[in-house]
Amino acid sequence: MGTVHDFLFAPFIDFGFMQRALFGALLLCLSSCPMGVFLMLRRMSLTGDAMAHAILPGAAVGFLFYGLQIVPMTIGGLIAGVVVALGAGAVSRLTIQKEDASMAAFYLISLALGVLIVSIRGSNVDLMHVLFGTVLALNNDALTLIALICGITLVLLAIFWRALVAECMDPLFLRSVSRLGTPVHFVFLGLVVLNLVGGFQALGTLLSVGLMMLPAAAARFWCSRVGTMCLVATAIGMAASVVGLLLSYHLSLPSGPAIILSAGVAYLLSMIFGTRGVVQDRMRRYRHRTA
Repeated sequence: MGTVHDFLFAPFIDFGFMQRALFGALLLCLSSCPMGVFLMLRRMSLTGDAMAHAILPGAAVGFLFYGLQIVPMTIGGLIAGVVVALGAGAVSRLTIQKEDASMAAFYLISLALGVLIVSIRGSNVDLMHVLFGTVLALNNDALTLIALICGITLVLLAIFWRALVAECMDPLFLRSVSRLGTPVHFVFLGLVVLNLVGGFQALGTLLSVGLMMLPAAAARFWCSRVGTMCLVATAIGMAASVVGLLLSYHLSLPSGPAIILSAGVAYLLSMIFGTRGVVQDRMRRYRHRTA
């Protein structure tokens, strides 16, 4: 009994940095995992990855002038994310290039520019902090920011829930019966950027999208209703956060990658054993052939 307590509970009871890391990760799951579900249903999963890279130069400019300060890096990341989203959208509408290609071009430029800016001012340690985050070093300011982003996201999701679900299923129908189509799309993109900025504080620009997309992709193998999928994705993200932090503590692993890899294991298990996964699909086909 004592061993189980020491392994599962003692790290979160005895150490304040583990408590803050857990609280921050759970808050991120509450807001970012539902956003991942909507990205997946809109077939915009790689857009989320592109947006995660897009915030880097803005955060890097904040770092260049103020160091590792939360507010300047957050504001810079938000501005850069919005500029890249609008820029990619404008290119796709004003030229022959599709939005996925323009988004890829913008995010590659943003990634290179951000790394260059961080390298000018900081060391390799600073670069690793910006790219991969330090969830075990979350302070009260970072937790306040993440909590604020979580609150804004949940409130706006509740307000625009029906429109968001409708746009996932049939965006043309939503635009034909309501004027909310375009505004909801931009609200959604704003929430994606906001959650990536929140995830950036804990997991860095390269891993923040992992906590958004992997639990959502795993949840798809367990259910088909959007609301249930959001709940399952959030539960998987929270479980992955707890497991990742425990592995990080006991095995001295980097915390961010440990959390994302835990979510990756959950995805693989869901793909194989989920109610809509490989095993169940094969069993249904076998029963259908033998019926």
